[in-house]
Amino acid sequence: MEFLLSRDATRVEKPWGYELHWAKTDRYVGKLIHVNAGHALSLQFHTVKDETIYLHSGRLVFEIQEGEKLAKRDMHPGEHVHITAKTIHRMTAVEDSDIFEVSTPELDDVVRLEDRYGRVDTKR
Repeated sequence: MEFLLSRDATRVEKPWGYELHWAKTDRYVGKLIHVNAGHALSLQFHTVKDETIYLHSGRLVFEIQEGEKLAKRDMHPGEHVHITAKTIHRMTAVEDSDIFEVSTPELDDVVRLEDRYGRVDTKR
């Protein structure tokens, strides 16, 4: 077994903040997602990717598909949500927010249904 301490992480700038990819293997990915207050990720789903998010700090409005409707819930630090493939969801930051996400490794598996920043998806 190899023991390796590392400070290497990949920062990916986004129009709503940034992602810090701190773990990536062929089985999982770990990210810190920072969303600036008033900004939102795309209304999206993943065809294969399975993820769990944990709100570390800030406050979010979390939207998730429940049947044919989108349910909105306030999300506070310490709360987490498991999002299975094909589930429509979106996070909007009420305050600057830091979110830990652990997921399967399909980083490009994002189908955007709506996006404030003009990013269009053609993967459908």
